[in-house]
Amino acid sequence: MQEKIMSETLELTQQLIRRDSVTPDDKDCQKLLAERLHPVGFHAEHMRFDDVDNLWLRRGSEGPVIAFAGHTDVVPTGPAEKWSSPPFEAKIIGDMLYGRGTADMKGSIAAFVTACERFVKKHPDHKGSIAYLITSDEEGPAINGTVKVIETLQNRGETIDWCVVGEPSSTDKVGDIVKNGRRGSLNGRLTIKGKQGHIAYPHLANNPIHLVVPALTELCSIEWDQGNADFPPTSFQISNFNSGTGATNVIPGTTDVVFNFRYSTEVTHEELQLRVESLLDNYDFDYELNWELSGKPFRTASGELLEAVKTAVKRVTGYDTTLSTSGGTSDGRFIAPTGTQVIELGPLNATIHQIDECVSITDLDTLSEIYETLLTELLVA
Repeated sequence: MQEKIMSETLELTQQLIRRDSVTPDDKDCQKLLAERLHPVGFHAEHMRFDDVDNLWLRRGSEGPVIAFAGHTDVVPTGPAEKWSSPPFEAKIIGDMLYGRGTADMKGSIAAFVTACERFVKKHPDHKGSIAYLITSDEEGPAINGTVKVIETLQNRGETIDWCVVGEPSSTDKVGDIVKNGRRGSLNGRLTIKGKQGHIAYPHLANNPIHLVVPALTELCSIEWDQGNADFPPTSFQISNFNSGTGATNVIPGTTDVVFNFRYSTEVTHEELQLRVESLLDNYDFDYELNWELSGKPFRTASGELLEAVKTAVKRVTGYDTTLSTSGGTSDGRFIAPTGTQVIELGPLNATIHQIDECVSITDLDTLSEIYETLLTELLVA
């Protein structure tokens, strides 16, 4: 157990966790990574867009290019006093490492690094190139991070063949689930305009809550599609509903509703928008609706990357991985449209964004070994 506790992957994870890089602050995590990888031949290019730090690291100048993608920013801790240990202390309890970002996703980044260090020492003349695309904007608006780096690379003709995103994909044991795609995400912000008035004189007012509830009920009951072999059915969910003045005797003048579609490849975001607007137009109320497309659905079909990752998981763990497109979005949505084969492989996701986020120390070492085996499968002839 002592050897596990003192592993290179664990030590680097702890160093990263102890930097309280709440989005969009990087707190020099990327500088640490660049300095760590410089001795094994990685050239660092720091890209800052607005208040977001991004890092592009590359070893080699030829193709094919495999990139490890991740983020150094983390979500806020919530009440620190509710944690078993301070969220940025990186405390070890048994076989578990506790701290904000352990699973999402500084543990994966540390495993990337140690896997590459070992791989390069064993195969200094490997074919192709290894790269890192690291941002501090994944947990935030995601407008000055990975999407801007990809635009920069495209503008100068630099391409990525294979990309491994270190998002926590696993469910019960590390490597049991690999994400080979993600559903699309479409947000709607709806405002219903009524007329404010005294609650004792409803005939002199127009209650926007009463107006919108039947429409929302209908939207919630629709089967948008049945999904397909690669994607679950499209889901409609209301995330926010706000109205009223706080007083008990005032009919509100407006109601604001925020909703989200997680959608499959059976529909497009344009089709969803049209269906919603057509439905709302059937109701007798004045409304304003604004749309925000967070990402289109993507899927990596069979290819070298999928075959290599399945082989790597099997070789290291002894069990077969399962491919999935479930869950939320990731920065893979910005990389896949360029033609890159993209998969997500990381630690267990049971505690991400929660109080007492944690990761198994053993899993960190296993993950690093999987990444190293993946590199060997792809870059050693």
